[in-house]
Amino acid sequence: MYNLCMDAKNKLNAEDREFFHLVAKAAFGNPLDTKTAVITREFAKAKNEIGERLQKMAIASVRERLRIIKEKGKDNLQLYVDDDRKLIRIALLYDAFQWCINDFDALIVKQIKTGNESCSVPFADKTLTSLKAKGFTADEACQYFAFFYQMRRAWYFIYHSLIGESPCMEKLRCHLWNNIFTCNSHWYEKFLWDRMEDFSTFIVGETGTGKGRAAVAIGRSGFIPFIEKKGRFAESFTRSFVEINLSQFPESLIESELFGHEKGAFTGAVESHEGIFARSSPHGAIFLDEIGDVSIPVQIKLLKVLQERNFSAVGSHKKQRFHGRVIAATNKQLAELRQQGKFRDDFYYRLCSDVIPVPSLRQQIKEHPGTLDALLNYIIQQITGEHAPHLLQSVKNILNKEISPDYPWPGNVRELEQATRRILLTQHYLGDQRNGFPDPKNYLIKGIEDGNINAQELLTSYCALLYERHGTYEEVSRITKLDRRTVKKYIIRNQETAG
Repeated sequence: MYNLCMDAKNKLNAEDREFFHLVAKAAFGNPLDTKTAVITREFAKAKNEIGERLQKMAIASVRERLRIIKEKGKDNLQLYVDDDRKLIRIALLYDAFQWCINDFDALIVKQIKTGNESCSVPFADKTLTSLKAKGFTADEACQYFAFFYQMRRAWYFIYHSLIGESPCMEKLRCHLWNNIFTCNSHWYEKFLWDRMEDFSTFIVGETGTGKGRAAVAIGRSGFIPFIEKKGRFAESFTRSFVEINLSQFPESLIESELFGHEKGAFTGAVESHEGIFARSSPHGAIFLDEIGDVSIPVQIKLLKVLQERNFSAVGSHKKQRFHGRVIAATNKQLAELRQQGKFRDDFYYRLCSDVIPVPSLRQQIKEHPGTLDALLNYIIQQITGEHAPHLLQSVKNILNKEISPDYPWPGNVRELEQATRRILLTQHYLGDQRNGFPDPKNYLIKGIEDGNINAQELLTSYCALLYERHGTYEEVSRITKLDRRTVKKYIIRNQETAG
């Protein structure tokens, strides 16, 4: 055993202190941010490495430093004080987390297959015992083990579900990580890990862009405590995320779907029904999809629930507590809805702790042409359950033959998924014939170069281009110095022509 009282004044030397300081910055950095990779290269002495190779070199360098410290009998954080203790603590946690990564990945896959019953965690005892031996208390060991699991889930659902190497997708993945752990992981660890239900999120983007996947990444990556006596986490992450598409229900049923109802509360209520708010978990999130479609009365009731964190089922006066984060999404232009009085400002401000835009497929392809190939590969693997290069090449060949390089993919990733299925069924895909109009920018350039575009067509295409980029009539009006009604007329004309 260590004589902690006698040895408590151990100090790191200047070289080790600088090394572990960089390790701490990387450990608390966003792993999806290029800045973190720069710091990792510095302490790993891996100037040009990226990806898994860089990660392996970083792990090896940390373990080598810790090995030397261990040989000196100083690999217990209780032997250090002040900043040195903080640095050693983070280095020990960094190393422990890396040992668990493969086990956590296997646990995530197993939990998805198992469903809502929390799986046993056979590797927990070894990890917790190791952390305790290095000076962590039993409570600290369980807390950090739960953090490890949360971090690995966040990585799994962000990295594996949101495909593409375009700058806009890299920005999205980075944004999602910050939404889960905040922009400063020190703040999260010290103050916010059990306070995240106070932070709501608004996800915006065109239909079919993957807003639901972004919501899942957040909702399945909440902090879930580890119960050491039971050898499992307090809850399955598959249960911690619940969702509802508000556009699917008529006005008369939305309240019941949201808050539930008592038996006999209204005609047809032959038994009690538990609404989505009652099913929400303290460790997860509730996803309100197509929030832009709900009426003002429903918005007011939702606002009250979000403010007070209490709700009652239809036909009941009993108050129930609502737990978990709120994630909302819409494919509508919020600025227009708010200006038209169709979306309340106070409701918007209750939902917008963070606003996350999901880029269109057009933007992704424009920034990185390889996006289409990466998405097709992912889609085919999801359909077939395996890597199928021959199918991938066949689908690509048909798309290249029958779809223009300028095709705007109005249905985004969802359209690409269905295009792939249609090709596998029929060997053809000609695009969305109603919305598959050329990119306004390309139409403008070609018309100007050919000298056959008139003033009306020029204004129509230019307004359509600006609307596609900025999303509101007001902004197009401001840029073109045209009346808003005139702008709207040109944009509608462009859509009708395309149809």
